[in-house]
Amino acid sequence: QVQLVESGGGLVQAGGSLRLSCAASESIFSTDEMSWYRQAPGKQRELVVGESGGGGIVYGDSVKGRFTISRDNAKNTMYLQMNSLKPEDTAVYYCNLQRPLSLMRKIEYWGQGTQVTVSS
Repeated sequence: QVQLVESGGGLVQAGGSLRLSCAASESIFSTDEMSWYRQAPGKQRELVVGESGGGGIVYGDSVKGRFTISRDNAKNTMYLQMNSLKPEDTAVYYCNLQRPLSLMRKIEYWGQGTQVTVSS
């Protein structure tokens, strides 16, 4: 059972930056798919950015050019650098890890979330 712990959220003014971290309780493998999701009040959880085990990265349209995902497998940690923040980025941000068990099966883990609030 992998535990994911997010940190780095907080209150920031529009135009500011934050860096979120997601620390895993055990080793992250290069084949693990790691993603950031967010959920604003009254809205569905949405993908912010996802990184496949092969290195492919998919960004949500609303964050392209402003957010950057990275990870340090040696530290078992994933990061989300968020620049040029907007009030509409306000949400709870969740870390997600999907680990392949076989060609057709994956196991998925979620963090508890960290609140990001952007004031106008």
